[in-house]
Amino acid sequence: MTHTVQVMVRQTCGSCARVVEQITPVVAAAAAVLETVDVDESDELALEYGDRVPVIVIDGEEFACWEVDNDELAAELGISRG
Repeated sequence: MTHTVQVMVRQTCGSCARVVEQITPVVAAAAAVLETVDVDESDELALEYGDRVPVIVIDGEEFACWEVDNDELAAELGISRG
């Protein structure tokens, strides 16, 4: 199964870019799809996520908010790191 990893972001969020950069190698190693979603492009998403960005969503389920542990992400995506 190919997982889809979405990162809910805002253009004004400095840590959003850092988190995307941090998890990109893990997502690639899992052969998963990585998408960034600007919550400000949708009133519904802006209301849902507010200032809680970055938020990591895997296959439609919220996985993490603000900080992500790469080992936990790898385990969730079904790969072993080291």
